[in-house]
Amino acid sequence: MKKIEAIIRHFKLEEVKDALTRAGVNGMTVSEVRGFGRQKGHKEQYRGAQYSVDFLPKAKVEVVVSDEQATQVIETIITTARTGQIGDGKIFVTDLTEMVRIRTGETGNEAL
Repeated sequence: MKKIEAIIRHFKLEEVKDALTRAGVNGMTVSEVRGFGRQKGHKEQYRGAQYSVDFLPKAKVEVVVSDEQATQVIETIITTARTGQIGDGKIFVTDLTEMVRIRTGETGNEAL
């Protein structure tokens, strides 16, 4: 099993969610996060004063899938979330050794 975490632009969230659902992903966790990478924030103006915004709003999507499904899910996220500009985000993939569904006690792939 793989845990896939994607940090994406917040306005791409609905598109990515819909694409993942069509790709067969049964569940996901979404968080509103803030951060920066190469983009390094930007300058904004408010009531005539200029200030720097270091942490930009992003969305974090977390899904757990079988090993066989991981490549397809990663490709789906890349295709859907890409704008071609700096700040499109990152995908992190982690191997999971165990997973347990609390309600039934099912483990491993059965818990997906």
